[in-house]
Amino acid sequence: MHTAFTARQGQYLAFIYYYDKINRRPPAEADIQKYFKVSPPTVHQMILTLEAGGYIERTPGLARSIRVLVPPNELPNLE
Repeated sequence: MHTAFTARQGQYLAFIYYYDKINRRPPAEADIQKYFKVSPPTVHQMILTLEAGGYIERTPGLARSIRVLVPPNELPNLE
């Protein structure tokens, strides 16, 4: 059971999950940046935080390789 992420982290996880589900590919950091209206360093730091927390995994050197590891039923609704 993961659910120790913050509300903000939950929103990022939900966005990544639903973006992938709708577009059939994970979002680029620029897509996340546009949605949350934040700076590129803010998005990158959040990605690193989520990865360190074990909530997502990425393939080094591969663009759009973010994969959410939290079960969908534990994700919050995207606001």
